[in-house]
Amino acid sequence: MNDKVLLITGASSGIGRASALLAAENGYKLALLARREDKLKEIVDEVGEDRAIALPTDITNLEELGRAVHKTIDKFGKIDAVFANAGKGLDKAGTENGDPREWDEMIDLNIKSLLYTAKMTLPHLRETKGHFIITSSVAGKIYLPGSIYGASKWFASGFGHNLSREMKEWGGRCTIICPGMVDTEFFDEPKPDKLRPKDIADAVVFALNAPQRSSIREIEVMPTN
Repeated sequence: MNDKVLLITGASSGIGRASALLAAENGYKLALLARREDKLKEIVDEVGEDRAIALPTDITNLEELGRAVHKTIDKFGKIDAVFANAGKGLDKAGTENGDPREWDEMIDLNIKSLLYTAKMTLPHLRETKGHFIITSSVAGKIYLPGSIYGASKWFASGFGHNLSREMKEWGGRCTIICPGMVDTEFFDEPKPDKLRPKDIADAVVFALNAPQRSSIREIEVMPTN
């Protein structure tokens, strides 16, 4: 019960996986949520079954998400921090040329599952005066022509700042992470000159390890070039 427990959505690859491994190095126990069970189990094998649990979950389904949260409590007894990292982009950009079916899928993951994750974990974070971290994007801070994805990240950033005001009433903290371009599976082509997932994981763990008196509301991480 002395080790802190971190629940991560979108934990199977990219920023989520890098953050899980770095958090484990910093003493966190892990509840790992994503759809790809095999990828989650790879992390558990690396960290150890006593310190991590793989929870294959469709987080756009409120009941499935609720069961994963309860399994986390059953295993570790508490939740100290949540990293709401899951998200997706679009194959067809723009408004006029966009695909409304893709919009529905993206809104379900980028917006509704973020709300669901907060809804299902806040009661447990209240008990630990815990920390809620959100992966937004620099796209949620600037204006991009016809970007539906960017609009979803404007929501993530705005919700995160509102949530930070809600959580401070009981001593909790909320941090929004706003990366620039990161070389992950998000893109079809490699981006070797851009940020690495580990760069964002560093920001996540920096926020987690800040003293309780310090509430880091937002971190923007951009490629140097």
